[in-house]
Amino acid sequence: MIDLKIETHPLKPFSPQNARLLMLGSFPPPKTRWKMDFYYPNYQNDMWRIFGLIFFQNKDYFLDIPNKNFKEQLIKDFLNEKGIAIFDTAYQVVRLQGNASDKFLQIVTPTDMEQLLSTIPQCQSVMTTGDKATDTLMLSMPEGTQKPVIGQAVETHFAGRVLTLYRMPSSSRAYPLALEKKAEAYLSLFKEIGLL
Repeated sequence: MIDLKIETHPLKPFSPQNARLLMLGSFPPPKTRWKMDFYYPNYQNDMWRIFGLIFFQNKDYFLDIPNKNFKEQLIKDFLNEKGIAIFDTAYQVVRLQGNASDKFLQIVTPTDMEQLLSTIPQCQSVMTTGDKATDTLMLSMPEGTQKPVIGQAVETHFAGRVLTLYRMPSSSRAYPLALEKKAEAYLSLFKEIGLL
């Protein structure tokens, strides 16, 4: 019998003052999968490989390969320098299967997006990294806001500003797209918003 307890988000939002982009996943994996106390902490998740490929042409740039770990401080320094904030669209969840799969994630409390955005006043671009994250974000958006399709963007007015919402391919290995193809999609977004 799986214990269907409510989990509250274990991390604080990572919100550099200069953030122009907010990256939103759905919710962190169970603690047993973590390799660091930061976002996308599962060594099997490709997010930091995607970033390495795009910005340094090296998928292992942010990886500590001998220890099957990540270079957490390097990642944070890089995000601070680039102005990239990270959090998740769910603040409280129940894992229906006890695993990291979005399919079995029941959202109890969505993140307070207005509050989160108030901490990053320069941010006008929001990117979701998967379908569950996108669906959960849409719960907070004004009525009539279109849900973006993968690799596309929509504009909306929210929290006193114009926001561009981007939906990117999931960095999870469960999402069937080659790492290089995922990186291409993220690359075009980063170019569009002036991070590259």
